[in-house]
Amino acid sequence: MTTSALLMIRPAAFAFNPQTAVNNSFQKINEQLHVHEKALLEFDNFVNILNVYGIKVTVMQDTLEPHTPDSVFPNNWISFHEDGTVVLYPMFADNRKLERNKNIVDKLSETFFIRSTIDLTRYEQKNAYLEGTGSMVLDRDHEIAYACLSPRTNATVLYDFCDSIGYSPVLFNAVDENEKEIYHTNVMMCMADTYVVVCFESIKDQLQRQMLTDKFKETGKEIIEITLQQMNHFAGNMLQVENIAGNQFLIMSTQAYNSLTEEQVHLLASFNPVIHSSLNTIEQNGGGSARCMMAEIFLPLKSENS
Repeated sequence: MTTSALLMIRPAAFAFNPQTAVNNSFQKINEQLHVHEKALLEFDNFVNILNVYGIKVTVMQDTLEPHTPDSVFPNNWISFHEDGTVVLYPMFADNRKLERNKNIVDKLSETFFIRSTIDLTRYEQKNAYLEGTGSMVLDRDHEIAYACLSPRTNATVLYDFCDSIGYSPVLFNAVDENEKEIYHTNVMMCMADTYVVVCFESIKDQLQRQMLTDKFKETGKEIIEITLQQMNHFAGNMLQVENIAGNQFLIMSTQAYNSLTEEQVHLLASFNPVIHSSLNTIEQNGGGSARCMMAEIFLPLKSENS
C-alpha cells in the first residue's frame, strides 16, 4: 500500500541538535556555515522534484517559536492511517516533543477525514519512546510493524501501538559497525509493496535474521540487501510513494543513490522508477534523510466521507 499524499514541514530554524546526537550516530558534528539556509534550499528542491513527478505534497511552514531544529522530520511524531486514525508518538529529545503541533492536524482535517486520535505521548513520563515511522517500518498491507529496539524504540510502547491499531509486532536487534544500537528502524529497512530493502549485516543474531527472512517471504517481498556502509549513506532510508496518476516511485537522497551498486539500482528500477534529491546538509546535521522528511497521509479525503 502506497500513498499519493505526503506531509512535509519546511523548517524555520534547522540546525544540528545535540539532544538527539547522544544516540543518533548518523549525525556528524561539523563546522558547516549557513546550515539553515542550505537545508532550506535542499528542502525546496526536494519538494519541487516530487511535484514534477506528480506526487502530492502538503507543505507546512514551521515557526521560529518554539525552537524545533528537527521539525523537518515529521514522520517521528505523527502517523496517519487509512481508517481515519491519527497516532501521536512519545519523543526522546525534549525539543522534539515540541514538534507536535495541533495546528498541523487541524489544517489537515480541512481536507482529510480524521476519525480518532491515539495518543501515546504519556509514555514520555516513563522515559519510554516510540518515534513513529522512524522507530517502526510498517507493512500496511499485512498490518505488521517491524522495529529494532533502541533508546528511541521501546517494546512496551510498540505493543501498545500494535494493540491499538490491530498490527502484529516484529521485534529484533540491529547495530552499526561500532556495535551501537541503530536508533531508528527506517535507516536500515525500507518496506515497499513487493520488495524490502534491508541491511541484514546490522542484525547479528542469525535466528532474528532468519525470522525476518521468513516473514518477508511469507508476505511476498523480494529481499534487496544493502551493506552497513550503504546504510551509513542512508540507502535504507527510502520510501515508495505514488503520484496522482497511480504510478509508483522509490524516493531517496542522492547520497543514498550514489552508494548503490549498478546492479542494485537496476533491480530497484525494475520495480519502480527511482527519484533522488541532494540532502547532504540535512543528512549530516539532522541524521535523517529522505524517508524521515515525508509523513505519509493515508487518511481518507473528506469528499469520500461526505
